Amino acid sequence: MPIYEYHCTDCGHDFEKLVRFSDPKTNSAECPGCQSQNTRKRLSTIAIFSSGNTTTSSSASCGSSSAFR
Repeated sequence: MPIYEYHCTDCGHDFEKLVRFSDPKTNSAECPGCQSQNTRKRLSTIAIFSSGNTTTSSSASCGSSSAFR
């Protein structure tokens, strides 16, 4: 089940909601702060978690670094 982020346009409260795939209303959710239905889904960032050593190396990069110069 994905977690969606929402923003309430009435009170400005940002919140998250765990939504089931079978739930047809994922574009809006009730604000837990003011109970308004005037909410909008926010664009979320992706969180990546890893275990072990997390080192970066230029040899492990994808693509050519000269394209960004």
